[in-house]
Amino acid sequence: MRLIVALGAGAPMTAAELQERMPDVPPATLYRHLNALRRGGILAVAEEPRTRHVEERRTRGAVERHFVLHPGAASLLPADLANATPDDHLRWFASFVASLLGAFGRYVAADTPDLARDGVGYRVVVLQLSDAELATMAAALNAAVMPFAANQPGDGRTARLFATILLPADPRSTGRTTGSAE
Repeated sequence: MRLIVALGAGAPMTAAELQERMPDVPPATLYRHLNALRRGGILAVAEEPRTRHVEERRTRGAVERHFVLHPGAASLLPADLANATPDDHLRWFASFVASLLGAFGRYVAADTPDLARDGVGYRVVVLQLSDAELATMAAALNAAVMPFAANQPGDGRTARLFATILLPADPRSTGRTTGSAE
């Protein structure tokens, strides 16, 4: 998950650059995960835009590759969700939450974390929404967030994680009828 988040900004990165961002990950583990994500179709070796040649360079006898995310590969598609088991969903969600816990743990372990200065926040809000209101809210959130998701690194920008979780507060309170008389 940390590799996917690091590459999510869109800029191709080498294994060495990824290692700099994740010094707590042993190099062998990093390369094993890069290779697994590449074999699984999540990562690709970047192409040089002008020549369409794969970006690979020899560095001290080794081939240095620039990795990128395949567009959409790190997202679950409707077909993935339709065919997923409850165990699949629990495993995916656990990975998502673990990546957030890891990122927050690394943040607060820094020398001087300042939540107010850095704009860090977390909270739970229960919203009472009809299906139509939920769709309207989701569209409004996407309209608000997506223009910023296209920002490239630089210009005084700091990479920031924005994560959302939306689920029924109590699965029994969905307001849906089951069709059976009780």
